[in-house]
Amino acid sequence: MNRLYHDSEDWVEQGNCRSYDPEIFFPVSSTGIGRTDTERALAVCRSCTVRPECLRWALRAGEAHGVWGGTTPEQRRYMRRELVPAS
Repeated sequence: MNRLYHDSEDWVEQGNCRSYDPEIFFPVSSTGIGRTDTERALAVCRSCTVRPECLRWALRAGEAHGVWGGTTPEQRRYMRRELVPAS
């Protein structure tokens, strides 16, 4: 983990996504142009140095929409199910 960004949200300013249209990170569907946007967003995330911090934030915040930390909403739902034991 990058300690510089651990206790704050300063990592946001370092994200690769800052150079792109935010709409690609919030596709309107999972098909057609939405799928293309998702693939573009995931490609941007792959080389991002703050990807772990972004994903950690999205999981903690329960972010249900958009690409965060190189994951789709579906991937994060699966991660949360794996992290939180069933009652």
